[in-house]
Amino acid sequence: MSKAKQIKTSPNDHRLYRHIKLKNGLSVLLVEDQQTSQAAASMAVAVGHFDDPVSRPGMAHFLEHMLFLGTEKYPESGEYSAFINQHGGTNNAWTGTEHTNFFYSINAEQFEASLDRFSQFFIAPLFNTDLVDRERQAIESEFSMKLKDDIRRVYQVQKETVNPAHPFSKFSVGNLKTLAGEESGLREELLHFYQEKYSASIMTLCLVAPLNLKQLEELANEYFSDISDHIRKDAYPDIAIYLPEQLQTQINIVPLKEQKRVAITFALPALEHFYQHKPLTFISHLLGYEGKGSLLCYLKALGLADNLSAGGGVNGYNFKDYNVSIQLTDRGIEELNTVIEATFEYIELIRQQGLQAWRYDERATLLKIAFQYQEQVDSLDLASHLSINMHHYDIADIIYGDYRMDGLNLVETEQLLSLMTPQNMRIQLIAPELNTNKQADWYHSPYQMTPIAADKIAKWSNITVRNALSLPSKNPFINNECVARPDKSTNKVPVVVAQKTGYRIWHRKDDEFNVPKGHLYLSLDSAQAAASPKHAALTRLYVEMLLDYLTEYTYQAEVAGLSYNIYPHQGGITLHLTGFTGKQEALLELVIAKARERNFTQSRFNLIKRQILRAWYNHSQAKPISQLFTSLTVTLQKRSFEPSRMAELLEEITLDDLHAHVKNFYEKIHLEGLVYGDWLESETKVLGERLEKVLSLVSTPSRESSRELIDLSDKGTLLREIPASHPDSSIIVYYQSDVTTPETMALFSLLNHTMSSTFFHELRTQRQLGYMVGTGYLPLNRYPGIIFYIQSPTSGPKQLLEAIDEFIADFTYAILQITNAQWESTKHGLINQLLVKDSSLKARSQRYWSSIGNKDYKFNQRESVAEHIKSLTRADLIKFIMQKMRTKHCDRLVLFSTGDSHLEQAPLESDKMITDLRAFKQAAQQFDY
Repeated sequence: MSKAKQIKTSPNDHRLYRHIKLKNGLSVLLVEDQQTSQAAASMAVAVGHFDDPVSRPGMAHFLEHMLFLGTEKYPESGEYSAFINQHGGTNNAWTGTEHTNFFYSINAEQFEASLDRFSQFFIAPLFNTDLVDRERQAIESEFSMKLKDDIRRVYQVQKETVNPAHPFSKFSVGNLKTLAGEESGLREELLHFYQEKYSASIMTLCLVAPLNLKQLEELANEYFSDISDHIRKDAYPDIAIYLPEQLQTQINIVPLKEQKRVAITFALPALEHFYQHKPLTFISHLLGYEGKGSLLCYLKALGLADNLSAGGGVNGYNFKDYNVSIQLTDRGIEELNTVIEATFEYIELIRQQGLQAWRYDERATLLKIAFQYQEQVDSLDLASHLSINMHHYDIADIIYGDYRMDGLNLVETEQLLSLMTPQNMRIQLIAPELNTNKQADWYHSPYQMTPIAADKIAKWSNITVRNALSLPSKNPFINNECVARPDKSTNKVPVVVAQKTGYRIWHRKDDEFNVPKGHLYLSLDSAQAAASPKHAALTRLYVEMLLDYLTEYTYQAEVAGLSYNIYPHQGGITLHLTGFTGKQEALLELVIAKARERNFTQSRFNLIKRQILRAWYNHSQAKPISQLFTSLTVTLQKRSFEPSRMAELLEEITLDDLHAHVKNFYEKIHLEGLVYGDWLESETKVLGERLEKVLSLVSTPSRESSRELIDLSDKGTLLREIPASHPDSSIIVYYQSDVTTPETMALFSLLNHTMSSTFFHELRTQRQLGYMVGTGYLPLNRYPGIIFYIQSPTSGPKQLLEAIDEFIADFTYAILQITNAQWESTKHGLINQLLVKDSSLKARSQRYWSSIGNKDYKFNQRESVAEHIKSLTRADLIKFIMQKMRTKHCDRLVLFSTGDSHLEQAPLESDKMITDLRAFKQAAQQFDY
């Protein structure tokens, strides 16, 4: 067993790291974190869908599923997930092109017991024959769920238009067709695949826990040394992803959702060996610039584009697709040649003027500062991320590799730029009503692939850079002297430091995370924000117009690590600024100044309005379960409205209507703010005075807007059907508390925690009702609630409701079956989840802001809920289920959609159907806060 050289870590990282290699060749990263109560483990295996046998697409994905369903030591198929859940953890896995990742978190005191279970996946899985059919049904459900997902539909076209001998061309997910055959035969193939492909020497394990490194090393040796190791004989074929005739082509794809997008794709080599200098990151930094003179700014001014991103695209062992992806307007589709020509001009501008050290150093400096003040992530995310990084970076760079930029390497940068030519390009155009002549396998997406005319290639190869395009000037927002101030906080939680009629500012100086960053939340409440669907549509339009208008002026600040977001809510809009504090106030002043200008043009109004309409109309093409989740809040919140209804009203809205709405919006404002991070109290008070002065120029003080929630008490079982065009059916069953107290929060959250893994196991794993199956604790407007949800390819809404009711009816017996020790362990697991320590300044700020929104002004609600959980008994839970959930006439809301494949099944009917939502909401009793 060997120990590696020193791992480079951030000065702001309190954790300790050690890399070891076990005798079987397993590479292990040990992470000692004495500040966490949650331990985590992640195993990344260098096997993915590229390894699938040609005759068995989806085999790697199927194997990932089957590994969860019992081992020789722990044969019960649901035992692992139940154990993790019971002890306050969460678990998941994914299968990619070349890797599969298994990961989980758990209360630290149960870490060793969890490792015993987890390690057996890779030592002695059972692959029970009687579970083979059940789990391939789950794969089918997962496949079916994404049949109308445009990302999958476009991805499949891409697979069909590459070199068919390249492993990227394989169908990755699998379904009943690709996994067909006798269960015993399929099991034998699975076992052979596992034994041939899964080997310790191509696995990387990361363990994170509040244990010292010596203890972690002992655990790694004890539980993972028995994983078999054998030399992996096969390597992926060393062949190009594109044949010559597949370049210089245009691929038209017709999506289901309304969208207009072009991806200009360049075929590049694998990038791993470039990571020390990151030349492609530097190129993307320049090409993706959005300020004055940028490619996007130029295309926007011509009315051809709305958005641009540079740098996406698939990548793998011997290829990288580099995409310049541009969201087009209707005019942009018509003038596509101009868009592409301008893109090549900007690439040429980078070649001629962009390869300067100071430009590279700007990007490198930002990464250096980000690394120096690296914010911590939770144990689960850390373990998963680092286990994957171990496959891509030198051991010393497992953490630092993401941030490393060792200086401008002209040879590497010019090498990559030399490949960004019309000769090495494909154009992928996604839009409705394009010419197509084929349908992709599996997802049936219409497409057409045609060669690009030689004269176009010639024209794009000989261009002159137009004067309107320019590279960014020096970034005034970059602060090289970032230092966190040592001042301690005088308060344990935020306190009000500025308050007058109509506004209130909370503040707390951070003295724990040691980063020179701040989070500013400013919520502007206005009675005009969402008084009707039309008002809500206008507010959303205002927010999107403002964000669009600000982009050109604030992009440099965003690049420098100063970000902001503006979003609408039930009572108004919220502005959230985050980033390094030295320049944060300058960004806030800029945003406020530009917001007050409201210099909206008719042309941008037309484009942004079209974008929002597209998003709202596209909602009807979302997964059925996603549509139901939107409809749940719309049904229950007085000031939430269906996207389709807002779209109808937005169609008629004019620019004059918007200006009038903005004026009315600001007439009466209530401001609530939070400043947390490296801000002093004196600075926050000055900021409060400045904000009060700005507001006094445009508005008079107002009270906080009300946020009403429909009260379901004494309503019985209400049903509402949501039409959704999809083969699958969906259902959500929601139970609501009629009071908002720590006691009810404790009861509902413990009920969900106790039920969730059993519900998943019984209805998803055993009964195979669908892939999207679960429960959730769902507080709305502070009122606790619990939901049960299923999206099913096999059963209609009536059967799904019966299955949920049957589960609830039987669950009281399940509670009686568990031992007292298991009950206490379950409660302890939830309490640990609730009280988990904030991992970063960001997580802490979100919790504080959520507390203010929930009127938890002592910031101790979670501690109070945890105390109440301690005293809850099984009898309390059983009594609640019997009284509130098992009666024939219990108060609840059932939302459902009937799948196209279930129209022949018995319908779900009731005399308590909500058919007129507006009338229902007007007549219903409401909770207010």
